Amino acid sequence: MSFRAILSIAILAFLTITIIQNTTETEFVILGMSAIVPKTTMLTTVSVSAFLLGVLVSWPMKKKSNTMERHEDYNEQVNPTKRTDDTLSDEDRDYIS
Repeated sequence: MSFRAILSIAILAFLTITIIQNTTETEFVILGMSAIVPKTTMLTTVSVSAFLLGVLVSWPMKKKSNTMERHEDYNEQVNPTKRTDDTLSDEDRDYIS
């Protein structure tokens, strides 16, 4: 098992124990509105929201690029003298080779 998996399990166990032990009702004030909510509900809501936000932020961004353009750029870098609008005939190519 990798270190990352062990750490994830340990954090999840700690979070679960903390949520289960806090079942009393408490007054929470969110954006000026107060509500009496069990701590379990609030801790679970905040934990799930933080997890989803972390997944959203760490999601890799996809770059939009055309594969044909990348291929042409690579060909120009490898062989800058070769032109794409080549006007040589097959006989000329055979003679050069």
